[in-house]
Amino acid sequence: MEIITGVERRRRWSVEEKLRLVAECDAPGNSVTRVSRQHDISRALLWTWRRQLRRGELGGGTDRGFLAVTLPTLPSGPTLLGGRADTGLEIVLPDGLHLRVTTRTDLDLVARVLTLLRR
Repeated sequence: MEIITGVERRRRWSVEEKLRLVAECDAPGNSVTRVSRQHDISRALLWTWRRQLRRGELGGGTDRGFLAVTLPTLPSGPTLLGGRADTGLEIVLPDGLHLRVTTRTDLDLVARVLTLLRR
């Protein structure tokens, strides 16, 4: 017969610890099972923390999934459309004039021609 004396206490996890453990689960080659075994935590608890993070209930979860993006600067001069030379589009103006624009057409030139034709 086993007699238990004293009160077994639950571990308390700070938000930072929870976030770190959830991040460990998401690391390449890791899994919830592996992290739960390494830290002696219930898998269900890790899944709960992951769900809370997705819902923004764990703190710090509202911006999860967004990354800073730097866009390249656009050239200031004439721009050519990339791709095959035989692809493009044809613009038919109300007076019946056809303007063919291919992937090799200078876009600044097209803009100037359309501006002149609007007059």
